[in-house]
Amino acid sequence: MSATTIVLALLLGVSAGVLSGMFGVGGGILFVPTLLALGLAQLEAQGTSLLAILPTVVVGTLTQRRFGNLRVQAALVVGLASVAGVEAGARLVTHVPEHLLRKLFGALLFLVAAQLVVRTRRRPRYPEPS
Repeated sequence: MSATTIVLALLLGVSAGVLSGMFGVGGGILFVPTLLALGLAQLEAQGTSLLAILPTVVVGTLTQRRFGNLRVQAALVVGLASVAGVEAGARLVTHVPEHLLRKLFGALLFLVAAQLVVRTRRRPRYPEPS
């Protein structure tokens, strides 16, 4: 790794950490495009982002727990259910051509952005405390 790549990777990590802490965004949405820009192939970027998310998850979870924003039972149910999905997805993706994988990832980012736009226009379900 060159010095420039290391500096860019550090900036990515700090930026992703701040955004994850603020918004709870999935690291893959931030990590994968940046890792692609650093020269990794789509599959390498996706695999690398999965490992890079682990420290963010641990620190973010502990911090949010301190603030009382953690629902352990819900997290465990979602987390355990996703284990099978991750295994299936990782096996499936090795059979998908790189160009199609990039298009699918782009579509996912577009759908996430569209969902966020729609949700910001709705009335909040839970009014903010006065």
